Amino acid sequence: GRQIFQPLHTLRSAEKELLPGFHQFEWQPALKNVSSSWDVGIIDGLSGWTASVDDVPADTIARRFRYDVALVSALKDLEEDIMEGLRERGLDDSTCTSGFTVVVKESCDGMGDVSEKHGSGPAVPEKAVRFSFTIMSISIRADGEEDAVTIFQEQKPNSELSCRPLCLMFVDESDHETLTAILGPVVAERKAMLESRLILSVGGLLRSFRFFFRGTGLDEKMVREMEGLEASGSTYVCTLCDSTRAEASQNMVLHSITRSHTENLERYEIWRTNPFSESAEELRDRVKGVSAKPFMETQPTLD
Repeated sequence: GRQIFQPLHTLRSAEKELLPGFHQFEWQPALKNVSSSWDVGIIDGLSGWTASVDDVPADTIARRFRYDVALVSALKDLEEDIMEGLRERGLDDSTCTSGFTVVVKESCDGMGDVSEKHGSGPAVPEKAVRFSFTIMSISIRADGEEDAVTIFQEQKPNSELSCRPLCLMFVDESDHETLTAILGPVVAERKAMLESRLILSVGGLLRSFRFFFRGTGLDEKMVREMEGLEASGSTYVCTLCDSTRAEASQNMVLHSITRSHTENLERYEIWRTNPFSESAEELRDRVKGVSAKPFMETQPTLD
């Protein structure tokens, strides 16, 4: 009496469920400007970038995962650690379905010269840049509890074993325009995820996660690049305040963190439009070394 034949599409989806790295998930509310399909693999690094009128099409090869898909995959890899953490803290996993907080550290750095010395492969730029992330900690605030309990902490946050590549691109890290074109969509996805919760099955139950992103993994060169500051030879020596080299050498103590992403954007506009018709020198002094459009906010944290 019971029919055992399944229609083909049902078998297909059952089969897909068994593939590694293939996890069904949902965002509530749905992510803005990001497709809701969750079975997404490796995509072209430039997809999601909408060229504006004065942008030259970026001539580069880049490949990446969609940010949310990569985060889901990372969480599923930590599934056993999450369940173990709940057990160790004496938490009943059936009541812990919401209130999870995930802290993600982002890193981005040049990978140096990767040119093919004597091959006959495609001609590509000699430099490559990798953008990656590490899940630093997962905590949960149980119902009615004041304090969050940490159930997972990455023991080796700087190891490449815990660092997950998100985007690989053939580009020199000082090519601000191409970096903007490729990482712009990544930043847009990250921004969308901040305003939403991820619903994902962990340990057989649907649970909800919120994400926080930190960016210490960027070396100073990259921070300058992302925040639109002049390069390392600049008289404005600090990526956090407006000190010049001379001022810093006179006074190592009275430093305050004065820069913000928004302020750098405003300064870039002044640099671009020169509203007071100043000379290059005066203008430069006014914007304190912000000479390109910053596109990525780097939030420092302790590693």
